[in-house]
Amino acid sequence: MEKLNEVTSELMTKRFGHDNLIALATTAGNLPQVRAVNAYYENGSFYIITHALSGKMTQLADNPCAAICGDWFTAHGIGENLGWIRLPQNADLADRLRCAFAEWYDNGHTNEVDEHTVILRVRLTDGVLYHHGTKYEIDFLE
Repeated sequence: MEKLNEVTSELMTKRFGHDNLIALATTAGNLPQVRAVNAYYENGSFYIITHALSGKMTQLADNPCAAICGDWFTAHGIGENLGWIRLPQNADLADRLRCAFAEWYDNGHTNEVDEHTVILRVRLTDGVLYHHGTKYEIDFLE
């Protein structure tokens, strides 16, 4: 397994640095739970806008271990609630997410006034990326 490097970083950003539909897995007790989410990749993490009281968020509060899968990429990560999307410390990231998710963001699905509208960060730990017949096993930890 190799550290995230210039090649794999560029591949990840090109493939996932925009709105993507990925599978996000969590656990509830001993049972895996999986759902499709819109996600945006940046610097070793996927970002998802969600509701703080959703199943995924309550499950991640109990056990922050997560897994993702999409477009010839699978990975493990740690789910982190970054808080309300309108918190001052989230302003720059929120702007990038609004841009990435512009196609559907204002269709009534996202309510930024609701303080339970939060940013979920899945900080990747390790993953496998396939690109044109090459398998990259990536260690995302510093």
